[in-house]
Amino acid sequence: MSLEPKKLALLRILEILKQYSDYDHPLKQEDIADHLERDYGIVIERKAIGRNLSLLKEAGYDIESDRRGSYLAAREFDDSELRMLIDGVLASKYITAKHSKDLIEKLCSLSNQFFRSNVKNIWSVNEWSKTDNCALFYNIEIIDTAIEKGKQIFFSYNKYGADKKLHKTSDQCVTPYQMILHNQKYYLIACNEKWKNLGHYRLDRITDIRLSEENATPLRSLAGHENGIDYREYATSLPYMFTDRMENIMFLAEPGIVDQIVDWFGDNARFQSCGEKLKVFVKASPNAMEFWAMQYLNVVEILSPDSLRARIAANLELARKKYN
Repeated sequence: MSLEPKKLALLRILEILKQYSDYDHPLKQEDIADHLERDYGIVIERKAIGRNLSLLKEAGYDIESDRRGSYLAAREFDDSELRMLIDGVLASKYITAKHSKDLIEKLCSLSNQFFRSNVKNIWSVNEWSKTDNCALFYNIEIIDTAIEKGKQIFFSYNKYGADKKLHKTSDQCVTPYQMILHNQKYYLIACNEKWKNLGHYRLDRITDIRLSEENATPLRSLAGHENGIDYREYATSLPYMFTDRMENIMFLAEPGIVDQIVDWFGDNARFQSCGEKLKVFVKASPNAMEFWAMQYLNVVEILSPDSLRARIAANLELARKKYN
């Protein structure tokens, strides 16, 4: 280990407090001195440690000192917040196992060694269902650049085959507008330059992305989007990210499913009493609602539009024949 100059002691004392201290693990000045010498090769007297602690407090660091010793009392993230972020990374299917592990390591480094020792699930990352597309973060970077510069992008779009590997299905040229997280999946909302309509693309299905020199197609130039997009309403109106035009939809629902309806549609759903059931009004994609209603078949009945009701009836008849 190479020895460091004493003038770095202030910085290193802060690092030692971050790594080794909290309320339950205060450090005495001799403990800090031991860490300085062992970890950084810096030897200073106890009085100098006391002066450095005072300087750090004056600089605004929340360092508490009592008869037990000194410790960092506040950090940028509480341990409970870090655990929530780590769980989010673990549950994100669009992040590879390796990237997930790297991100969790970085999050752990924002606390101390005692937090790290309690985060056992960091080692279970390979047991979660994860994408094998390593290009996700690069995709985000290129898309952000294209949006900022007002340019189009090219990429290959892929789907999984029976071998559980990604296979190229098409080449795409699009104008990117927004990336949104929906149903634990990361989507790009973009204009398909071939068809001049809005499309949704899973970021973990995109490979070979490249920035184009062609200028972006303005969102407001697309039919039906002259006023732009309310992304909050957009996300709650497309439970499965279909691209058909949204319509007013009415359905009957059992009271016991209200919690799930709010989870899916949020403030987009309006409720009205109808006997022992509830009449629900949403503005949503009919194609998406067809799948959604089939999922909740035993507790939901589509009332309108008639075309959607007829499609669901046809699905049920087809299913009856299959299982007859």
